[in-house]
Amino acid sequence: MKTVCLGGGPAGLYFAISLKLRQPEAEVVVIERNRADDTFGWGVVLSDETLDNLEKNDPKSAAAIRGHFAYWDDIKVVKEDTAITSTGHGFCGLGRKTMLLLLQDRARELGVEMRFETEVEDIEALRREYDLVVAADGVNSKTRKAYEDAFRPEIDTRACKFVWLGTHAKFDDAFTFIFKKTDAGWIWAHAYQFDADTATFIVECAEDTWRGLGFDQMDQDQMIARCEEIFADHLGGHALISNMKHLRGSAWLNFNRVLCETWHHENVVLLGDASATAHFSIGSGTKLALESAIALAELVTEKPTLEAAFTTYQEDRRLDVLRLQSAARNSTEWFEEVERYLHLDPVQFNYSLLTRSQRISHENLRLRDAKWLREAEEWFQAQAGANGVHRAPMFAPFQLRDMRLKNRVVVSPMAQYKAKDGCPTDWHFAHYAERAKGGAGLVYVEMTCVSPEGRITPGCPGLYAPEHEAAWRRLTGFVHAETDAKLCMQIGHSGRKGSTQLGWEEMDAPLPEGNWPTMSASPIPWDEGHAAPKEMDRADMDRVRDEFVAAAQMADRAGFDMIELHAAHGYLISSFISPISNRREDDYGGSLENRMRYPLEVFRAMRAAWPEAKPMSVRISATDWVGDRGVEGEEAVEIAAMFRDAGVDIVDVSAGQTSVEARPVYGRMFQTPFSDRIRNERGIPTMAVGNIYEPDHVNSILMAGRADLVCLARPHLADPYWTLHAAAALQDEESAWPLPYLPGRDQMRRLAERGEGLGIRV
Repeated sequence: MKTVCLGGGPAGLYFAISLKLRQPEAEVVVIERNRADDTFGWGVVLSDETLDNLEKNDPKSAAAIRGHFAYWDDIKVVKEDTAITSTGHGFCGLGRKTMLLLLQDRARELGVEMRFETEVEDIEALRREYDLVVAADGVNSKTRKAYEDAFRPEIDTRACKFVWLGTHAKFDDAFTFIFKKTDAGWIWAHAYQFDADTATFIVECAEDTWRGLGFDQMDQDQMIARCEEIFADHLGGHALISNMKHLRGSAWLNFNRVLCETWHHENVVLLGDASATAHFSIGSGTKLALESAIALAELVTEKPTLEAAFTTYQEDRRLDVLRLQSAARNSTEWFEEVERYLHLDPVQFNYSLLTRSQRISHENLRLRDAKWLREAEEWFQAQAGANGVHRAPMFAPFQLRDMRLKNRVVVSPMAQYKAKDGCPTDWHFAHYAERAKGGAGLVYVEMTCVSPEGRITPGCPGLYAPEHEAAWRRLTGFVHAETDAKLCMQIGHSGRKGSTQLGWEEMDAPLPEGNWPTMSASPIPWDEGHAAPKEMDRADMDRVRDEFVAAAQMADRAGFDMIELHAAHGYLISSFISPISNRREDDYGGSLENRMRYPLEVFRAMRAAWPEAKPMSVRISATDWVGDRGVEGEEAVEIAAMFRDAGVDIVDVSAGQTSVEARPVYGRMFQTPFSDRIRNERGIPTMAVGNIYEPDHVNSILMAGRADLVCLARPHLADPYWTLHAAAALQDEESAWPLPYLPGRDQMRRLAERGEGLGIRV
């Protein structure tokens, strides 16, 4: 097979090597526009896993590469004058130029023809000349551009500016992150040794800082001198070096996140950064390129046609690429928003950095550096007022007004659809009593409605009749007598999402008969088939506000420790907040200030009626998932701040469910970033929700300062004793079990000590 590789970087060279190993007779040509020893970057980072893959594919080049590696185990995080080091991370660094020369030697030895300083002007002509065209021509791929309609690339230019430099300063003890504050803002460096004499030194900052420091007006020599001045304390008198001196313009770049819908077109296939990029902050771009090169060479050798090879290549590699890009996106966004975290204590800041991509979890850190993590956990407990205690963050206490929670685990409100005429039944008693016994610090009851027409379904409970109050008082009496859990009543009104079927029937669909009229901020039906709600007039608003107040007073008399106003998920209060559902032209529509007018009125009235010593929260949808037409980003932060200023003690940060047009992006802990932003931009206590299901998730969220409390829903449906089971799995001996259950506790502890599965993954 006659093959040409466009691009002489690691991807193109290693594919050429891998193909020649499998097809020694094949004609393989590598075409590179630069000189043989030109390179943009300085160092390359590879994992032990990638090295093992290289060893299996080609022991000879793997041995040559291993012989030039610099190894280090530590990560050092320096923020101004404070440095914290953790160990057990295991990195390998290699000079990019060295790697290219080693791969060139191996390719040459195998009979690969290499043409350097050669521009490809007519890709279509090459496609006709060669059986296989491998486009490994980088992030700015000409090939991808030439066949853009076929590849359908998505290119996301990221916010920060960065420049890739080198230095002879020594960083051989650790991969080092250095954060420096300047008059123009924060700037930081990613530094690591890649041979005995040289280290990579990537400088990065927000664009405002970049302009404020004058980098946009500097030539390269001036830029380097300024960076040397900023980081002088860490360079030991050594210079910073650029290998981009041949550039006429600035060496500063914005990272482009590239992903193509299709990776192949006829006999052309994309490889490496041409098809997908991973941000340098997780150091996996070369890993992707090398492992994809191996896979592609294997498939074009084994499969009967190129089409079959390309299809399998994309199917097999795409999931790995997407996973890595997801981690890289998390890491990228952390650095883009790093000023959000720089107020954190150095211990928490360091933890936040280490776990930024979500690839490193709490227990994974324990495996890497148990001593460091133990000290961090003790710091967290001390901040919570539990000095001298060593327990996981999820078991730290938390105070809201006079309510003290024994731990940070919250049972989320989950609709049961088992009420009769709004009255909770024995089902509710058994359901909530079990979860209160299960070890969580705070247990929510489901959204409880302020009126019959405020119910979502005929099975939803209420707080509008004496029998409702009595039934709820029965529950709180049991929970307070038999457990140390606290109870929160979530109070809401369904709005335009009301008069629908039970959850296990047709979700959010109108009742087949017996519908009741609904109301909302504007007369917009929830979906096709739904009746248009009445647009609330002032009399409606007064009446509903007073119903919320009456429900709050009932909740107090019923013995609840906390209440929450449900202002999320498209229900009545949420319908005023979101511009998707609020089209009013009066004082309650239009600007955010106007849209928040009625929700804040309701909240303030409830707060005034609720005892001063008891806390009150609000649940918000921090995004409508409909782009800039709805609530998102900064507006969500403002919504939380407005409620905080009105007296909210903690914000329950959810997302979506406000419009049928929503396009959510799911994943582990997928809503936690919204909580993170609100908490760390405005200092507002938050609860995180959304696909959180392992103790590791809970501990990582808390330890990194992304939330103050963590809500789990479905795990508590499957296991009412999730918190106690997590405590046993983590060998936490301080969590109190109900006295009749002590033999079960002891058995679980013995099983945990033997490492046997308990149904909870840590």
